Amino acid sequence: MPGRNDPVNAAGFFRKYRDAVLFNRNLIISGAGGFFASAYVSQLYAEHGSSDFANSAAALAVEYAVYIPVFATLFYVDNRKKYVDPATGRRDSRRVWQDTKKLFAAFSVSEVIFSITRVLMQYGLLQAGSQPYEASMASSLVAWGMFFVAINSMAKLVKLFRR
Repeated sequence: MPGRNDPVNAAGFFRKYRDAVLFNRNLIISGAGGFFASAYVSQLYAEHGSSDFANSAAALAVEYAVYIPVFATLFYVDNRKKYVDPATGRRDSRRVWQDTKKLFAAFSVSEVIFSITRVLMQYGLLQAGSQPYEASMASSLVAWGMFFVAINSMAKLVKLFRR
């Protein structure tokens, strides 16, 4: 009798939620790169600058500079076949445009939440005397947690993973 931990159930789960799983995997991979890059830059900035707010903003900018291109590349690699019309072999521009609008909507709300949380928390931690890399990492982890809830809620709301 198949149980909850049966490999067949796991395969069925992955098939059913493949797009959402890959989307979140790409967010985690790209986010990890941005996470460590921003912590490094925050520490470097603290050694050469004096403004806690500027440090927070620089860390956020570096996190985005790493995270966005890596995510876009991974998302494209995972989804490139989805945007080809099987009958003609040509790119389905309408589908690309629809998903681009859905991604934009999902990311718009989520990124505002992430950015505000990230900068304000890091600034507060720096003001409280935390080491820059610690403040960067702690604020990033909290902001990413909030971001994941928001982005997955928005992706569901805009039906990004609808087949």
